[in-house]
Amino acid sequence: MFAYLVRRVIGAVILLFIVTAVTFAIFFLVPKLGGATADDLASRYVGKSAGAAQIHETAVRLGFTDPLYEQYGRFVKGLFVGQDYNYGPATEHCPAPCFGYSFLTQQPVWPDLVARIPVTASLAGGAAFIWLITGVGTGIVSALRRGSVLDRSLMSVALAGVSLPIFFTGLLSLSIFSYGLGWTVQGGTNPLDETNPIWWAYDLILPWVTLAFLYAASYARLTRAGMLETMNEDFVRTARAKGLTERTVVMKHGLRSALTPILTIFGLDLGLLMGGAILTETTFSLPGIGQYAVIALRVNDLPKVLGVTLVAAFFIVLANLIVDLLYAVVDPRVRIS
Repeated sequence: MFAYLVRRVIGAVILLFIVTAVTFAIFFLVPKLGGATADDLASRYVGKSAGAAQIHETAVRLGFTDPLYEQYGRFVKGLFVGQDYNYGPATEHCPAPCFGYSFLTQQPVWPDLVARIPVTASLAGGAAFIWLITGVGTGIVSALRRGSVLDRSLMSVALAGVSLPIFFTGLLSLSIFSYGLGWTVQGGTNPLDETNPIWWAYDLILPWVTLAFLYAASYARLTRAGMLETMNEDFVRTARAKGLTERTVVMKHGLRSALTPILTIFGLDLGLLMGGAILTETTFSLPGIGQYAVIALRVNDLPKVLGVTLVAAFFIVLANLIVDLLYAVVDPRVRIS
């Protein structure tokens, strides 16, 4: 197990380096292959009235005139030991982990990301709890009532949840429950450590439910398919032949075996959301990583984009590692193999 963990950690580190290298190449190598110069890149970060000398000075100051490997090397070095920046009258030291300074605001990226992670974590964690409970529960009920009116109704709702995009259901829920009925806030949230937990949950209940509706639909369909397959296995019939209660057969034998694919996609989904629920955060004006990424992409602010990309990749890799370790807990057959 220890050797397995070491291999996975080394693989995760290599993957993170590949992600940052590819992102660097997209922002710098691809434009240069298309004929853009360092001054062309720097012209995005100066005013419209800037002259050629000012644009070139900005390109030199931002490091656009340096070779691509030097720019990438400075970024990687900053992650481990920090880096010195001279964007103003004085030199500033960015401590590790240093994700660089914004090209536009000249503010460090890492503190901004740290301030936004709790918002994204609150959104992802609350929605994940709701969709996991409702989705798996709905799938179990549908599988046990296969072919009934209840089964068809639940799967129809699940199909609608999978089909409807989050920006549609988000705006629709805001129009009904916030602007129309006034039951919920219209957007934004307060930090948990600065407000009452009840009011914190009240601010996030609509984004939670809206986001959970999308994911719960997929989990319901997947759970139903897994339960229908598992409940026909020989070990389930053996459990019934032993005289075990139906609840024990369903929960301990049927559901545990059907949870393996659900656990896989749950780790991926949660890891992706921790990297920023872009549409949900934008729709509900939540100051999380997803909204931060949208703003950075609109203005082509490379340090911000790199920071978001690396944080998102870290959460996805971490979620996959945790899922692999949980396989043995959920399914005994994994431990035996």
